[in-house]
Amino acid sequence: MRTRVKERIATGAVVVLINPDYPSPGLVEFLGHSGVDAIFIDCEHGSAGFERVEELARAARVTGMAAIVRPMSADSALLTRYLERGIDGLMVPHVDDAETARAVVESIRYTRWRDYEDVIFIAQVESVKAIDNLPELLAVEGVDVYFIGPGDLSQDMGHPGELAHPDVEAQIQRARDAILGADKCAGILVNPDTVARRVEEGFRVLYEHANTFIRRGVDTMRAAAGIDKA
Repeated sequence: MRTRVKERIATGAVVVLINPDYPSPGLVEFLGHSGVDAIFIDCEHGSAGFERVEELARAARVTGMAAIVRPMSADSALLTRYLERGIDGLMVPHVDDAETARAVVESIRYTRWRDYEDVIFIAQVESVKAIDNLPELLAVEGVDVYFIGPGDLSQDMGHPGELAHPDVEAQIQRARDAILGADKCAGILVNPDTVARRVEEGFRVLYEHANTFIRRGVDTMRAAAGIDKA
């Protein structure tokens, strides 16, 4: 079944994608009731196993959210296992060339042949090589979102952790121009300080961590109470 997120991407609306950071179905439901469009289940760096992915996807569906899984790789057998768990989409890391993107599309069509058009495919663009290859990547049919990963991009460029480094930002803007120039949907990591600027720049899939909001809430409370950080 096509989720509202697939429709919002297709119409150019802004989509809020949040990583709950903990494999908790209760937290996923809370995020859904708070107005989040989609949850991001990180199986590249996170701890959720296949059974828990099913539970998180069901919790997302209760509130009308989409459940997007990031696998460890673009391996077809791995993608199939996640797609058969009832998820709504994949965010595939390190999609550096058109061949990889086409292989993911074929995996989706093979596994979810009944509803493959409803599955969301987000290709992560997180290296200079991927940005160089964007002309070919953008021509692949079946990719819904081209997501720029500033963290991995900064490492690829020799500026690990420096997401705001001028050289990294220049590559982000280069990728953005290519994606928007091809009339495709662009996504990116944001925080409360950068989100307005990224929307103004044309990014429509906005990714953030629940831990960011928790940390900011704690800091605000401690500051209001006059408590210094330990």
